[in-house]
Amino acid sequence: MRTIADQHFDVLIVGAGLSGIGAACHLRRRSPDRSFAILEGREAIGGTWDLFRYPGIRSDSDMHTLGYSFAPWSNPQAIADGASILDYIEETAHRYDVLERVHFNHRVVRAEWSSGASCWTVQARLAGTGELVTACADFLLMCTGYYRYERGYTPDFPGTERFEGSIVHPQHWPEELEYAGRRVVVIGSGATAITLVPALAQRAEHVTMLQRSPSYVVSLPSEDGLAGLARRVLPEKLAYRAVRIKNVALMMLSYQLSRRRPELMKSIIRRGVARQLPDGYEVDTHFKPDYNPWDQRLCVVRDGDLFAAIREGAASVVTDQVQTFTGRGVLCRSGRELEADIIVTATGLTMVALGEISLTVDGREIELPETLVYKGMMLGGVPNLALAIGYTNASWTLKADLTFEYVCRLLNLMRERGYRECVAADEDPGVMREPLINLASGYVLRSVQDLPSQGTKRPWRVHQNYALDMIDFRLGSMRDRVLRFSRGGGAAAALSDVRRAA
Repeated sequence: MRTIADQHFDVLIVGAGLSGIGAACHLRRRSPDRSFAILEGREAIGGTWDLFRYPGIRSDSDMHTLGYSFAPWSNPQAIADGASILDYIEETAHRYDVLERVHFNHRVVRAEWSSGASCWTVQARLAGTGELVTACADFLLMCTGYYRYERGYTPDFPGTERFEGSIVHPQHWPEELEYAGRRVVVIGSGATAITLVPALAQRAEHVTMLQRSPSYVVSLPSEDGLAGLARRVLPEKLAYRAVRIKNVALMMLSYQLSRRRPELMKSIIRRGVARQLPDGYEVDTHFKPDYNPWDQRLCVVRDGDLFAAIREGAASVVTDQVQTFTGRGVLCRSGRELEADIIVTATGLTMVALGEISLTVDGREIELPETLVYKGMMLGGVPNLALAIGYTNASWTLKADLTFEYVCRLLNLMRERGYRECVAADEDPGVMREPLINLASGYVLRSVQDLPSQGTKRPWRVHQNYALDMIDFRLGSMRDRVLRFSRGGGAAAALSDVRRAA
């Protein structure tokens, strides 16, 4: 195993998923003279798209916006299966020659900043041996995602020990699980459940989606008609850019309409659902949430596959609550028992911040809930560190790409001016704190208190708006009296005049 022991890098990237590989490619393209390495805790790149193996795994965003800005998505699928997304990540990594920079089985556990040395000392635990190895870096890019890889979230359902069949969480789907001809109950109503049900229904005897409450569900075509036309008449990069702009505009329109005219958006979504379900179906019972659109993320079904499975009788939806597991299945609060051979607990993720990595600055432990996030990409008071946090109302990669572009601008500026340290200084007493993620989803509410906060005004306010961020990140000056620079000896204490930065 190649290790990073006792090496020094200009940049260390933590995580080799969609974000980490994207960060490395941006460095190759925009800051090619920087030395860097990628530390990955698992044995493969791809993150989510390598870890999740459940039937039907696919994107819930279109790939023209979930794909990288610099690497056109050429697959006809717009809502793509997981294997195709993983292939895309691997192909991009090969194209930009970043695989050789990945150190697998290195799980970062601690990072310590020294103002005296103007660098980070990073500790990683090697899989298998448990040995701790140490490396140094001038800058850290945290691309760890937002959930715990080791396990998903499962409520403490009573009676699980009595169930005679198999209980499975989608985050760790057993390869040997055979569900053909069997009765399956999927507990949950989020994106994972919405994906699983029609995929399982193709082979199972019957699939029941048991949901405590409904989600907003919209159907999108698996292929983008405009993308196919654009690829036939335009150069590849121009076609990709055109479709990307169109899809970003549609996402922003959908979000703004949801926030400004929620009743209209509810009506539009309901009509779309009702058109695809049998006459007399109880649409309001199973597909009418008690919250506004985009209070939680919308769930996407590809080509209406969930509704097709319901029409064909291969799947059904039950809106009820679990009272207990029984030997034969699930007993609901209503008294109805759902018999099952397999129960899938599609009950969500366990969110964590920065992969549960411990951070210290000059010996002081950083308590993440006490920090503010600068422009959604840096932690106030923490020098030379940026993190990838995607949008909640659009594709993750849109924000990640902008973050990495900005970091490359920052690194190039620092080298040009001879700066060794930069830090976002949280010194405005008028900035109030708000939750970082503005969703009411269960997985967010369970963990939001453990995450950094956003502020009530710029640049601590996190915009969920790609157009505004694009202008700010690409064209905005770094002279905002918050981001401060030093030539060494303590960015957090002895900061240069920000007006000298371009």
